[in-house]
Amino acid sequence: MTDSDLQTEDKIFEAATEVFVEKGMDGARMQDIANHAGINKSLLHYYYRSKDHLFNAVFEKIADKMFSKFAPVFDEHLSLEDKIRFFYREQISFLQKNPRLPAFLLNEINRNPRRIKKLIRNINVNRFVMMLFEQHGKELAEYGVTEKLIPQIMTTIAAISVFPFAARGIMETLFEKVNINFDDYLEERKTFAPEFVIRALKSGGGFRNIKTTE
Repeated sequence: MTDSDLQTEDKIFEAATEVFVEKGMDGARMQDIANHAGINKSLLHYYYRSKDHLFNAVFEKIADKMFSKFAPVFDEHLSLEDKIRFFYREQISFLQKNPRLPAFLLNEINRNPRRIKKLIRNINVNRFVMMLFEQHGKELAEYGVTEKLIPQIMTTIAAISVFPFAARGIMETLFEKVNINFDDYLEERKTFAPEFVIRALKSGGGFRNIKTTE
């Protein structure tokens, strides 16, 4: 592939990402993407045969970009608390640069669950859970966290950072009424969110009293 081909493919990816995030899979047209990339539609079809093919490529690239930023979470030299702080700092920073991404992902997951399941089939959740207990089994035991509670804790941790972006329109309107700047709120959240989670985990092993479905 020549440098020119790489530049064209980069332009297509950038244009397709913006159009898909703005309009969703159903609302986006190949002509929209070609116009946005500054190329003709036939050239777009030369690189990507169909809208489905292009959407899959874009979605996989977005997912890879998101998950690659969190590689240090697997670093055995980081404490559990440092991993939680790192996660929030990086995830919120990433979403600040890509604020429409949560709504886009949620819409596409609800629109076509089978497609999304196929695209994320390579994410090894079991590996992540095993890594947590291998590296931080003692800490998790002190907090009363069992393997059955991990899904609850993981989704709670993620929701605390994702929700402000998914509900940004509502939150910005509410914050305006009490003179809170949304961007300042997000910066503060990079510190508040991890400390909130860490304190919850440390609260006397309280998770032992939470009943889970057998």
